[in-house]
Amino acid sequence: MATFVLVHGHWHGPWCWELVEERLLAAGHEVVSPTLPCELREAGCTANARAVSDAASRALQRPLVLVGHSAGGMTIPLVADQLDASHLVFVASLLPVPGKTMDQQFAEEPIIDPAFTFVDDGDGLSHVSPDDAIRFFYHDCDPRAARRAAARLRPQTLTPLTETTPLGTWPAIAKTYVACQFDRVIQPQWQLAAPKARLGASIVPLDSGHSAMLSRPDELTAILLRTAI
Repeated sequence: MATFVLVHGHWHGPWCWELVEERLLAAGHEVVSPTLPCELREAGCTANARAVSDAASRALQRPLVLVGHSAGGMTIPLVADQLDASHLVFVASLLPVPGKTMDQQFAEEPIIDPAFTFVDDGDGLSHVSPDDAIRFFYHDCDPRAARRAAARLRPQTLTPLTETTPLGTWPAIAKTYVACQFDRVIQPQWQLAAPKARLGASIVPLDSGHSAMLSRPDELTAILLRTAI
């Protein structure tokens, strides 16, 4: 049996993992789903990593698999060594480059679909409208589930995008990248190429939009279970 630490992305919360969490628990595994301090303007990746570390520090079962969705990919490598993790799993995730901000990466690489936008509130926070959330995050989800998810989104600090990543070096453990082929936020071609070239990650294509944990929970759970073997 294993412990899976499920880390949400921007604007979300641990609720987005509920379908995957119940499947992992049914298979006998331990699950930790931290809440990141998205609504705190000063909270960057170090604060996010602290939230993950605090939540997972009492995990009982090994191996420990860190799973990051979207911007959660900026957080999980920061705690891998501290938690003695055995595997990093990225689900349609951003990948930090040491010495750079994520905004710099966006300017240099074709990471984000040009059609995707969010609203800068002008006070250090941002939000995504319900209509845009459904269009970009949940377009392949059940319509009722998509509306429920869009209504649960939170304000999001911009600090993780504007700060230089605190990651110095990547942890020397196994890495798997779940490339969501119908993603409307992070460009699928980037997902298929960058993680392997940059990290030597194993690429697992998945016929899903950006939020595979909501639209394809069975398939995503099956992928996660294979990383714990």
